[in-house]
Amino acid sequence: MRLTTFSDYALRVLMYAGAAEGRLITIEETSRVYGVSRAHLMKVVNILTKTGYLKGVRGRSGGFTLAKRPAEINLGAVVRATEPDFALVECFATGNQCVITGCCRLPNVLNEALTSFVKTLDRYTLADIMLEERDFRMPGRPADETRGPDFAAAALRG
Repeated sequence: MRLTTFSDYALRVLMYAGAAEGRLITIEETSRVYGVSRAHLMKVVNILTKTGYLKGVRGRSGGFTLAKRPAEINLGAVVRATEPDFALVECFATGNQCVITGCCRLPNVLNEALTSFVKTLDRYTLADIMLEERDFRMPGRPADETRGPDFAAAALRG
């Protein structure tokens, strides 16, 4: 399973907003922290505001903050709100042209895997993955400390 970059950024924005503990943060600040373009973050913050996860404050000293307590922000719900379609393979998408649709068993297996993936996210809230604001200011953190598991390498090892 793989999330879109949009969902990845959405979860990271929420984590940073949660770490700020009510302090208004800006897109510019968040962009600097993560090294992500302002344009991408503007879209993410817009969707998170429209879906009720962030509260925006307009104006010169504006910014955004969490609209709910971290324990009320379900990770599965956030991903469902930010993932466009979960089309893991062609036959999941509209306009499917696959010639083996109807007799192929792969979609059943992938749908089961996707359901398990989202159900796992449903068990967690933002409070479960919260960091402290100081955690975002640790320059030079080795890349291997922040990477997820390397499933491909594990599969090759047997």
